[in-house]
Amino acid sequence: MSRVAVVLFNLGGPDRPEAVRPFLFNLFNDPAIISVPWPIRPLLAWLIARRRAPIARAIYAHLGGGSPLLPLTRKQADALEARLKIDGMDARAFVCMRYWQPMSAEVAREVAAWTPERVVLLPLYPQLSTTTTESSLRDWVGAAATAGLDRPAHTICCYPSAAGFIEALAELTRKALAEATRAGLTPRASNNAPLSGRAGKPRVLFSAHGLPLRVVARGDPYPRQVETTAAAVAEKLGLASGEWVICYQSRVGPLKWIGPSTEDEIARAGADRVPIVVVPIAFVSEHSETLVELDIEYRHRAEKAGVPGYVRVPAVGTHPLFIVGLAGLVREALRQPPGVCRAGSAHGCGNHFARCANGRALDSL
Repeated sequence: MSRVAVVLFNLGGPDRPEAVRPFLFNLFNDPAIISVPWPIRPLLAWLIARRRAPIARAIYAHLGGGSPLLPLTRKQADALEARLKIDGMDARAFVCMRYWQPMSAEVAREVAAWTPERVVLLPLYPQLSTTTTESSLRDWVGAAATAGLDRPAHTICCYPSAAGFIEALAELTRKALAEATRAGLTPRASNNAPLSGRAGKPRVLFSAHGLPLRVVARGDPYPRQVETTAAAVAEKLGLASGEWVICYQSRVGPLKWIGPSTEDEIARAGADRVPIVVVPIAFVSEHSETLVELDIEYRHRAEKAGVPGYVRVPAVGTHPLFIVGLAGLVREALRQPPGVCRAGSAHGCGNHFARCANGRALDSL
């Protein structure tokens, strides 16, 4: 039986207050995030990290001073490894973070030392973006070459409509909808008149991390894949048009970003006096953008806007359906030749996206 190393990729997060500034520097020094040439980029990254560090430390103070992303991702790795072993596979799961430890150089050495016969690269970004998936995989390729890791690598580029992922999200969202419905709220319009028809039912906000419009204009498939995920969950739940919306959070800086924003949709729900169920559609683990931005900051916005009920769906984490789904993706990848998958329109990307896995972005991996 061949030994298979499965590398799980995520963004990472600072594990203590002192790590916040170097974490931010690593983030903004990534050319996938700030596309200006060297040596301007590291200087700009240093300035941004210096300015934003106090704000970020205040955010992480709500979480005990650091991000929970690494321990939570390790739990996912342990769960996936156990699932693959149940399936009869001699597998070991490794965690690799993009902007804080453990990063590609360290993890590539660990994988090489374990001497696998094959490697599966599995980003924990269900929807492909040049700013996440492509960046992590490109960083890994260089680190693997330096570590002398020359085993065949099978890359899972995206899985926005994978059954296990969708089923786990739908199950968690169904529970949240029931919670919002049990609240027994009777929403009213801004003129205090009762809403008619189906108005007043909880509205589902599928909230994803935003992207600058110029990134999307270059051919990034992320928004289309977010739409694929949201539509699949809505269909699984039997949601009608108007009962759900896609929105984007975490906007920073002066650039124009894709929309609508989650803040605007919260305000609209407040004006309509309908409760909302917020689903982190692009995050599979809890971290600052769910535990602080959604749970604290946006909940406060909802209260101020007059939203009569606010329920946040947890990230899929180690949900059994999600882990079984990841194991299925690993098995499927191993049945294909090494390289990047070429699933095309089945994953909502297709050849017309210049930066999709089917296009130029990952062809050299």
